[in-house]
Amino acid sequence: MTEDDEDLRLAVAVSLRGNGFAVDVARDLAGADETLAVNSYDCAVFDRMVPGGDALGYVAARRRTGFDLPVLFLTALGGLGQRVEGLAVGDDYLVKPFEIDELVARVRGLCRRGPIGSPAVLRHGDVELDQGRREVRRGGVLLTVTHKQFLVLELLLANAGRVVPRDDLIRHAWDEHLDPSSNVLDVLVGQLRRKLHEPPVVHTVRGVGYRVG
Repeated sequence: MTEDDEDLRLAVAVSLRGNGFAVDVARDLAGADETLAVNSYDCAVFDRMVPGGDALGYVAARRRTGFDLPVLFLTALGGLGQRVEGLAVGDDYLVKPFEIDELVARVRGLCRRGPIGSPAVLRHGDVELDQGRREVRRGGVLLTVTHKQFLVLELLLANAGRVVPRDDLIRHAWDEHLDPSSNVLDVLVGQLRRKLHEPPVVHTVRGVGYRVG
């Protein structure tokens, strides 16, 4: 967990530990970088504005290098645009002030998250998604995708040829915390399409959801 407010950092850490989580804390991005380099985690919690910069940019940069750890942003930046921006990089977004019980529930949900079924390689045409290695390739070329992009593509490939409803994709990638009327899913699918290049792999079924094939 990265949070520069010492009182809040301590309160959150104590609450999470009291609910059975092992927690490491950092007050800035440099500390987070060092901690992530030497330890393995099920999820990470970042305050957005900490010493060293905006954690959103930090996580976005790490995503481009294959960092796929589920991330919850904890922040006072609660505008719609800021939430959409945060959910395009992280996996959950909780605005201050918040209830500790809700934070614990969201962290628990992120830590439980994992690939569907047993690790396998899902294929459609020249697109391959390796659930065990958490890698996506097209034409044998490794693509850099975010954790949520991986989850959305995973569910689509697991149901290739069938339409996957928007609500199912949202539940798979964001649990229940994303408003189904939000355009975050559409933004993410657009980003994923650009990364997959031509010809198109993910198709829109208006008013219903998306499909592969």
